[in-house]
Amino acid sequence: MQSALYVGLSAQVALEKRMQTIANNVANINTAGFRTDVVKFETVLSSAGASPVAFSTPGDNIISRETGNVTETGNPLDVAVIGQSWLAFAGPSGTAYTRDGRMQIAANGDLQTLTGFPIVDSGGAQIVLDPNGGPILIARNGAITQDRNEVGTLGLFNIPADANLQRYGTSGVIPDRPATAISDFARDGFRQNYVEGSGANPMAELTRLMSASRAFDGTNSMMEATESSMQNAIRTLGDPSK
Repeated sequence: MQSALYVGLSAQVALEKRMQTIANNVANINTAGFRTDVVKFETVLSSAGASPVAFSTPGDNIISRETGNVTETGNPLDVAVIGQSWLAFAGPSGTAYTRDGRMQIAANGDLQTLTGFPIVDSGGAQIVLDPNGGPILIARNGAITQDRNEVGTLGLFNIPADANLQRYGTSGVIPDRPATAISDFARDGFRQNYVEGSGANPMAELTRLMSASRAFDGTNSMMEATESSMQNAIRTLGDPSK
């Protein structure tokens, strides 16, 4: 019976983490380019006792690659990324990648994210525009023109499918494997005047939250019943330690 309590406790720890992860996804439903977190659980088999017992691990958070819906904004400094590729910016600790294509031009002409990080091209160089250079046009391949002159190119990158992603800010990620610049824009590219929304689906996340909450309550009831059975057995049979 004691193992049942430990198994139940491990399940509650895992379910609590799952609920926290879902709550964070729900909190970022309106965050542009946000990628949801999913929890990967594993089972640990213990053979310390007479019979093997399976415990649930707390779980590891994994950043999903699922894309969000694209909406038109009419802002020429907004771009939605087409396909599974990523826009890049220079962060304090190196290059980071994002699907949030909302940009701004600093007073000195630097093209930046809304949080002030420089947008970079395929070679990692910062992009500088003329704040007074006229309307900005951004092609599918990321080429930026002002007054019919090409003044820079947005970098578009592919992150390996098996790379682990570390979250940077709300919409940025840093992979543990190098990203590669894309040169074929048949499937990937940019769409000016549009922005990608959050990858979190409100109804799906709320459904997962309710399911995890019910599972937590069920585990708690099972642990209470197990503890009650142990107490009854002790009262009936006496304390075996005496």
